[in-house]
Amino acid sequence: MSADVRPTTPVRLPWLLSIALVNLGTYVAFFGPLSVLLPLQTEEIVGEGKETALAIVTGTGAAISMLANPLFGALSDRTIGRLGRRVPWIGGGSLAGAVGLTVLSGASALWHVLVGWCLVQAAVNASLAAITATLPDRVPTAQRAWAGGLVSLGQTVGILVGAGLAISFGGTRGGYLACAAFLLVSAAPYLVRSHDAPLAERPAFDVAAFARSFWVSPRRHPDFAWAWLTRFVVNLGNAIATLYLLYFLGDAVGVANPDDALFVVIALYSVVVAVSAVIAGRWSDRIGRRRVFVVWSGVVVAVASLMLASWQTWPGVLTAAVVLGVGFGAFLAVDLAIITEVLPDEAGFAKDLGVINIANALPQVVAPVIAAPIVTTWGGYFGLYVTAGIVGLIGASAVVRIRGVR
Repeated sequence: MSADVRPTTPVRLPWLLSIALVNLGTYVAFFGPLSVLLPLQTEEIVGEGKETALAIVTGTGAAISMLANPLFGALSDRTIGRLGRRVPWIGGGSLAGAVGLTVLSGASALWHVLVGWCLVQAAVNASLAAITATLPDRVPTAQRAWAGGLVSLGQTVGILVGAGLAISFGGTRGGYLACAAFLLVSAAPYLVRSHDAPLAERPAFDVAAFARSFWVSPRRHPDFAWAWLTRFVVNLGNAIATLYLLYFLGDAVGVANPDDALFVVIALYSVVVAVSAVIAGRWSDRIGRRRVFVVWSGVVVAVASLMLASWQTWPGVLTAAVVLGVGFGAFLAVDLAIITEVLPDEAGFAKDLGVINIANALPQVVAPVIAAPIVTTWGGYFGLYVTAGIVGLIGASAVVRIRGVR
């Protein structure tokens, strides 16, 4: 089969699970550090001023991610060889990402942390760009929301597994090494039996045309532009809400052990997101509607954010985690299906998905700029979560402007 044929054959569950497992490994590599290890390591190194230092590290890493994902995605689209277009980037990105996590395990200065985290972001985004492109490569449109729900489990469970590994393996060194090992192991099943169709012929290469291909005109492709904006703004709200979650539990909620409390919150949230993503994905495929799920998910996420703003107690946090999981799980599954249906370039799925993934990475750059002054000066955690809820709701409402899906 040619790599650029539109898929019509239904995919089987074992293959989808191997995709979800790769996704799980990439998000373990992201969220083990982001949720636990980087905040702890930054606080150990810097002490006072930890919020600003963490914002610098995560913001710089997100900027690297924003460039790496579409670039490596475009290179993946053009890769020829018997292994296929995606396998070399998934394997190589996972290996280099493990190296970056190993660098972080020995970091003792802030610049060392910054270098290691940027390496992780660049490498793991190469793998993420390639594995995400396997959905439009192989999955028929009628299965997209269900497949999106299963693949989104990788992102959700990755937060849980990453935090669990970070907490369970004796500090930052053991946590980083455990995340590195998991990243490598999770890629193995797909790499062994990927069935990745090779590209029959590499397109002619022109530097200027290659650079121009990263610009997708909103005027010519308005549905793609609105899908990008929806994902960007919703993820911005999520990034604002989660950046200081560890500090929020200790400083505002006042739990005795913020590390353990964070793991409980993430575990509860992850289970609910997993269930919500699969149910919403199957439901969306069955009735053939997408936009209504995204709009209502935005409403539910906004409610959860307002709960965190006004109910800063341990029961309040747990309740908000459940509500947030319901909303964000539905968003992850159905929004991914929408995106795969509005991609403008059938010969460049990974490149276009890389452009979409800027909407995942750019909020990590913008969120610290917004969140840090709110927490420290302009309203504390109440203002932070009110802002997050409003931003997320605005983002979800943008989906109604997408005309190519129902």
